[in-house]
Order: sequence, then structure tokens, then C-alpha cells
Amino acid sequence: MRLTAPFDKGAKDKGAKDEGAKDEGRGVCEKYHLPFRRGMCIVEAENFRKEIQRMKGIILAAGKGTRMYPMTLPVCKPLLPVYDKPLIYYPLAALLEAGIRDILIIVPPDEMYSFIKLLGDGSDLGVSLTYRIQKVQRGIADAFLIGKNFIGGEGVCLVLGDNIFYGAGLRDCLNRAAGNAAGATVFGCRVADPRPFGVVEFDGEGKVLSIEEKPAHPKSNYIVPGLYFYDGQVTEIAEGLEPSARGELEITAVNNAYLEKGALGVVTMGEDVTWHDAGSAENLLLAANAVMRAQRKTGRQIACLEEIAYDMGYISRGQLREAGESMDKTVYGKYILSLCE
Repeated sequence: MRLTAPFDKGAKDKGAKDEGAKDEGRGVCEKYHLPFRRGMCIVEAENFRKEIQRMKGIILAAGKGTRMYPMTLPVCKPLLPVYDKPLIYYPLAALLEAGIRDILIIVPPDEMYSFIKLLGDGSDLGVSLTYRIQKVQRGIADAFLIGKNFIGGEGVCLVLGDNIFYGAGLRDCLNRAAGNAAGATVFGCRVADPRPFGVVEFDGEGKVLSIEEKPAHPKSNYIVPGLYFYDGQVTEIAEGLEPSARGELEITAVNNAYLEKGALGVVTMGEDVTWHDAGSAENLLLAANAVMRAQRKTGRQIACLEEIAYDMGYISRGQLREAGESMDKTVYGKYILSLCE
């Protein structure tokens, strides 16, 4: 479901960056595409950059997609196409844009080879990709238990494998969330009818006041999409959870644990960011059509992993060209090669 304005090539983050700088006293380092706090000395800014670069990323891509049978009988949902790319490209692109280079992908049983065949170990993108299996689906928060050793007490960003984010303001939103070293940060997307979603209520300083799942009378029009930033305490919190009535470890319970400590913040996504939940056949089609329209309008690829990796300094121009040449018969490969001109 398309919730906000489409990708706008000309916007180039300007409004979001100015707002973020005014509200939080931060800017974005052009060299590293990562945030810094205004007034920092060089050493402090470098330490802040290193702190963000230590953050781990997890993609929970273990959903078999039973609600989408029969099309997910031979292939799991995250490997389905969204226009011209596999669905998994989109959450992976969000982590790359956030400056995260150490990434765990949690996959369904018997599907790991397909993911490795598609993405490998990440070295072609200048990142590290590892894989773990979720044998039984036990809820979103189970990702922190599966990834406990991977997280290793560091901060972590979790993104759901069927969520799609893109837009001129996305990188700024991610930078602002990644810059919050303590506590947890969720995102708020404004929608006309928030009742089918988890609704977040927050104050003028971005501190969360409440999160309600599918409320009959929502306290705001902002819902929480499947993208979350947590500090190193999240594994301990997840270990202390009890399964809900439906037998799952709920991500809402994790967020409420931070909320009770006054450590849950929100970053709102403006009209220059688009979000899709591709968890149903209808929404998958809507997302594919939206991506197609946006790419035709702007002439730019959405979730082009090689472009993002090059833009972030993860790979060289030579590596970018090599990636394009390996797919030079496709529109995607030709687009990558055009970036090298």
C-alpha cells in the first residue's frame, strides 16, 4: 500500500536535513553520509562515526508467505519480484543507506541456498552478509535471540523482509535514527486510516507516549512500519519476553519495554519517503506498480544495491563497472554502467 508521495529526484533530502538539524542539532557528514552533532570537535565526530559503523543490521526474511499461496509454494516471499528486483533488495537497500555493513539475514528452512545464490557473502557490495535459519516462526522479536551472538551487545537495526522504503528523505531519516545511540527508535508514517496498524503517539520532542495495536480510536495518524533501531540492551529484553496469546515474541513488547524506561523515540517519515508493506498479493502488486512508475518518472533505479554501495564508498568505480558488465543485457545492468560514465 502506497502511503506517501513518490520518489522525487529533485528533492535531494533538503527539507528533511534542515528539519533534522534544527530539531536535533545534527547534520550529515558528506564524506561518510553519516550524521554528526553540531559543535563536535574532530575527535568527537570521528568517534561518533565509528559508533554508528559498529551497528549491526538484521533482515527478518523468514516468512514463507502462506497467505500468498500458491505463488509462494515454490519460493519464499522475500525472493518474489517487486517489479524488476527481488523483494529482499529493498530492506537490504535500507540498511546500506543507514551506513550498516555487517548484516545478518534470517531465512526460512531449506531456503538458505537461494539467498546465498542471489546475494553471496556481500563482498561484491563491500559489506558482510551472514545467514541464519528460523526453524519455527516465533514472532519478530525472535530475531534478536537467533542473532544474539551476531549482535554481540552492539546496537542493531532490524528491518522486516517484506517492507519497502524509498525516497529522497530516506537517508536522512535513517541517519537520525542511527545517531540515537541509547534506547530505541521507531519510525512514524502518516496515513489516512491508521486503525489496521500499530499506532504511535508522541510528543513535540519525538518521545513516544504510547503504541497501540490496531486501535478502534487512534491517538494519532502515525503508524509504525517494520524498521527499528535498538541499543545493545535489546537482546536481554527479548530474552525476558513471554510468548503472546498467539504464541509469538512480539516486537510491540520490546518497544513497550523501552517505552516504560522512557527510552523510546520516533523519527517521522515525511512526504519525501514512501513505505510499502508487501505482505499480501495485492500489496505486492501495488508496490511493484509504484516502483515502476517512480523509476520511469525519475529515470533512477530504486534499491539499486550497487549504486548505493558505490555512493556510500563501500565499492570502487571499477567494482561498480564490473557489476554492470555482468548484467549488461538488462535494463538494471545498463543503468549501473551509466553511473560509470
